[in-house]
Amino acid sequence: MAETQEPSQEIVDEFVGVAHGDLKRLKELVAAYPSLVTANASWNETPLSAATQVGDRSIVEFLLAQGVAMDIFAATILGLTDQVVAFLTADPGLAQATGAHGIPIMWYPAISGHLEIAEILVRYGADVNAGAGGNTALHGAALFGQIGAVAWLLAHGAVANAQNYEGKTALALASERGHAAIVDLLRQYGGTE
Repeated sequence: MAETQEPSQEIVDEFVGVAHGDLKRLKELVAAYPSLVTANASWNETPLSAATQVGDRSIVEFLLAQGVAMDIFAATILGLTDQVVAFLTADPGLAQATGAHGIPIMWYPAISGHLEIAEILVRYGADVNAGAGGNTALHGAALFGQIGAVAWLLAHGAVANAQNYEGKTALALASERGHAAIVDLLRQYGGTE
């Protein structure tokens, strides 16, 4: 029987990096180092937080199947409304929670299109403009092509011209990604590049 050695920080960092969207490599690394599923990258990010911030359901589901504990961000990405409510009931302060890189909780329903969860978060006090100067939910919805979420956020007071950590507006991100309908919608709300 082969000995299982602990992964180096370099391998941990690679694992968290691929948790942003490379399920095949993620599975290869877990086969070699099962402990990676709960490892923490040198920049203080876990595999689950990496997968949730990019809305990768397949990686989120894989990590949960490996025994990683569900959190409110994963429940949001997966559209598990009852679990999100349970998290908020236990800790209403989660409505102001941030994930990796300070990404606000509203980002997660915005990128995954789970507007019923966005409504619940707002009822618990989440701010649709949280993350200004970093990453707002509107930036996420525009980036991921979620026109329904863009419309919902704008209708709920999202600032159309808030800038992200790169100084870009949601309209600029939508334009870069070729989301023409979102660009048009943002312009209707005074959005500029």
